[in-house]
Amino acid sequence: MYFLITTGQYILFLIKIFSRFESRRVYFPKIIHEINELGMSSIGFVAFISIFVGAVVTLQVAYNMENPLLPTYLIGLASRDSIILEFSPTMISLVLAGKIGSHISSSLGTMRVTEQIDALEVMGINSASYLVFPKICATIIINPFLIILSIALGIIGGWLAGNLTGICPTEEFLLGLQYEFIPFNLAYALIKTVIFAFIITTVCAFFGYTTKGGALEVGQASTKGVVYTSILIIICNYFITHLLLN
Repeated sequence: MYFLITTGQYILFLIKIFSRFESRRVYFPKIIHEINELGMSSIGFVAFISIFVGAVVTLQVAYNMENPLLPTYLIGLASRDSIILEFSPTMISLVLAGKIGSHISSSLGTMRVTEQIDALEVMGINSASYLVFPKICATIIINPFLIILSIALGIIGGWLAGNLTGICPTEEFLLGLQYEFIPFNLAYALIKTVIFAFIITTVCAFFGYTTKGGALEVGQASTKGVVYTSILIIICNYFITHLLLN
């Protein structure tokens, strides 16, 4: 019953976000601010994780391909497809759910318990649209760039790991990167990223926006937002993969 009630409240929250917009002049500077706040501040974090994840993927692929009958360039091919199809769009989105999602939930929750959202409603402003819509636009715009950066750095990390350890020379790794590359795989990764960005923003914003109580409840809302977002990302990842790659 709690699940159905929460789902209904979430749907009503989405309707409120997209029902009555303010002037475009209001949204544009807020979107730019949110891009910097939510996206640009995550570049270093994403880069660090991507390089080491790419290196680990290459080492694991090489470990499972010790058969001398298998050509070495398959290490580069398998690493490329693993990073593009799954590790960067899904794993980085889960990481961003923790970083971006907790920030959104806690900031909106703090505004709710300090009655700042109530003040916006008294002034006749659609607070859900005013506060959440710029965040949705910002994450949908910036998250694909973060994932592209993650893919590029993951591949570089894999190349460095293969080259420095000697398990996959540069020539073989580059051959594997180019071998039978399917451009749709990159489009698939970006489609997932956009959907995940929407989930991260709206779910975490919902729990922050509907917070009741004080500082303790703000922390609980932040935790719920991250947990439910992660669950939805994993579930949606299955259905998107089934629809687009089958």
